[in-house]
Amino acid sequence: MKKILVFFLIIIVVFIGLVYLSVRGNDKEFETCKILNIEDVENIDFHDYDSVLVAANNLYKGGMVKELMQGSNYREAWSTPVKVPVVFLDTLKGGMKILEEGGGKQTHSLKLESKDKITYTLRSITKDPKKLIPDIAKTLGLENIIVDGVSAQHPYGAILAAKLADIAGVLHTHPRVVFIPKQERLGEFNDKYGNRLYLLEFETESEENWTDFPDVKEIIETDDLQELRQKYGQKVSINRSALVRIRLFDLLIGDWDRHSEQWGWIIQKENDNFVATPIAGDRDNAFFNPDGVIPSIVTNKNVKPLIRPFEKDIDHMKGLVYPFDIYFLYNTPERIFIEQANNLQDLMTDEKIDEAFAVWPKEIRDLNQSEISAKIKARRDKLVKYARSFHQVIENSELLKEPLKGSDDLDLEPGLLKCFECE
Repeated sequence: MKKILVFFLIIIVVFIGLVYLSVRGNDKEFETCKILNIEDVENIDFHDYDSVLVAANNLYKGGMVKELMQGSNYREAWSTPVKVPVVFLDTLKGGMKILEEGGGKQTHSLKLESKDKITYTLRSITKDPKKLIPDIAKTLGLENIIVDGVSAQHPYGAILAAKLADIAGVLHTHPRVVFIPKQERLGEFNDKYGNRLYLLEFETESEENWTDFPDVKEIIETDDLQELRQKYGQKVSINRSALVRIRLFDLLIGDWDRHSEQWGWIIQKENDNFVATPIAGDRDNAFFNPDGVIPSIVTNKNVKPLIRPFEKDIDHMKGLVYPFDIYFLYNTPERIFIEQANNLQDLMTDEKIDEAFAVWPKEIRDLNQSEISAKIKARRDKLVKYARSFHQVIENSELLKEPLKGSDDLDLEPGLLKCFECE
């Protein structure tokens, strides 16, 4: 018995030692992109350049111990230089004005408005996870475990997700990668937001219609949709088939982070009725790929059930069903899930999936296409099975007792608190 205890004690000591070795040598909590083809970045006139060669972030480089303990993840993609267009806000879309700064936990963002009143957003590709670091990690000197976790996100995952969404017939925000140099139009945000890499995309709320849908009254967020339902009752409905399709698409691309604040709704008015069709925003966690000893422990379904790694198989469907799904899809017939799964299988052919990767620079395709493509295809082949399971989890769940994320301040009727179409 003593030998067994000594053995386990040695294992624990070795584990702790390897953890500290893996975080040693990098105490930075944030670093922005690295421009490679320009030496004096602060004094250069970027008007003379139409593009720059830039690495998204070199913060996640690591040796054998770091990769063993914290995973190889997408480290190479973050540090690989790619060519990115230079964009100035005063000439973009006829001239952009800044409406406000966003308040994400990791993402620095600016909400913009174009000359034709379309709302856009700039979302930083480089993440700043300082707000997510718990006090215990700071006390133990293990901040780097949280910081380094960003390397499991793919820096260019959002643009691949958008291209795949086109194939799947799923609405998205049309993100593209841009470099924003320091410039007058940034005003008070120049130091914080200048000389950085961003996703430029449509915002999931806008007074003006940026979609191809006709008769659009406005594009609103989830809490505004709830208020619309409370005001007009059964005259307001959602396009359930479209929402089911998007949620099954989310399963295909491994996007586990789909809470209610990451959605927009296209509101179409038909006579006295309103139909809301969903738009998915914020694809930071598509293709989320944590490996290594520590991430494997953290993403275990018994530890963090809602953080799901992107593997060829889905082993914990409950972790992918959010209160959002129960709220909007409770009592949806199973046949709709099956129909949408079959349709997605027909659309997402091997050839189309492989063609989608052309949206990435060759340097990134060479690193990650093979693995990600194989996982998408494996999930597609099992999509009908997943659709049934997803539906079953929703139907076996209790209706909501707490407000959706972002709806805490709404004074909703008891029925509308439980689900969107509860009486």
